Amino acid sequence: MIKIVVDAYGGDNSPLVNYEGTLKALQNLPEVEIVLVGNQEEIENFFADKQYDKSRLTILHAPDAITCHDKPTEAIKTKKESSLYKAFELMRNDPTARALVSIGSTGAVLAGAVLRVGRIKGVKRPAFCPILPTVQNGLVSICDSGANVDCDPIYLQQFAIMGSLYMQKAYGVENPRVALLNIGAEEEKGNQLAKDTYQLLKQTNNINFVGNMEGREVLDGNVDVVVCDGFDGNVLLKSTEGACLNMLKLVKRAFMANLVSKMGALLLKKEVMKLKSLMDYNNYGGAVLLGANKTIVKGHGSSKSEAVYQCIKQAYTMEQNNLCEAIRQAMTEQN
Repeated sequence: MIKIVVDAYGGDNSPLVNYEGTLKALQNLPEVEIVLVGNQEEIENFFADKQYDKSRLTILHAPDAITCHDKPTEAIKTKKESSLYKAFELMRNDPTARALVSIGSTGAVLAGAVLRVGRIKGVKRPAFCPILPTVQNGLVSICDSGANVDCDPIYLQQFAIMGSLYMQKAYGVENPRVALLNIGAEEEKGNQLAKDTYQLLKQTNNINFVGNMEGREVLDGNVDVVVCDGFDGNVLLKSTEGACLNMLKLVKRAFMANLVSKMGALLLKKEVMKLKSLMDYNNYGGAVLLGANKTIVKGHGSSKSEAVYQCIKQAYTMEQNNLCEAIRQAMTEQN
């Protein structure tokens, strides 16, 4: 049985989507035990008439929440009645609590991970690693996407190692193709960080380094892990998500332009819905914080219940395949 701690607060649609996502996980993942951290009375009222294995749900009362308006480090130290604080305290003190899922403040999740859970020995900096769908019906991860805005080549080398292991353990990708985000494909391109990192990744034996990659290629499906600092990764992630969402809006506008286009839309409705589903982040879970001592999954702040369920499933799969232990071993070998 794998115990996963779920933060009931923090997201735009919380706590209801967290309750619903937890319920689906309890109904569909028989090897998962969940500790739901939030208002006990509200949680009990929601689950009172639901069908699930009651022995696999524990409630930890936490009436307060850390919001996006709170200063992350200060909040994780002082808001002791908040769901995220209590979730991290449980992760710190309970060796059987193996993973945490939250759709709350990114900064507070990062602060809690560093201050309460700690890093795997040898990891210089933990890194957020979200995934995106590709046009080849695969997935690509971006490591880092916001945890570290200033990096050196060693950090990026570790992001490459951890990201590669993540794609292997969480998604079954054999020998993941690792690329360095840059402004061109040539080896000599980029700033000094990119040039130095390129040479280091070439010499890293336990990754399949395939060279530089431009931002426009992220969804092509030709690489499995994109390595970058957190500033560039966050810009890449959000600009890609924004471009895809706006493209869907343009397609919808084109289909609704006149009677003929509406008829065409009706004929293509099934394929259009597949495309919309492909680009919906709610179907893919969240960004994993690689390098922490325990599994931590940070979902999108505007997640729906399906996304919360996918985050829990993501955490379960990583724990099932011992991702943290694989990273721990890789860092030992590197050092």
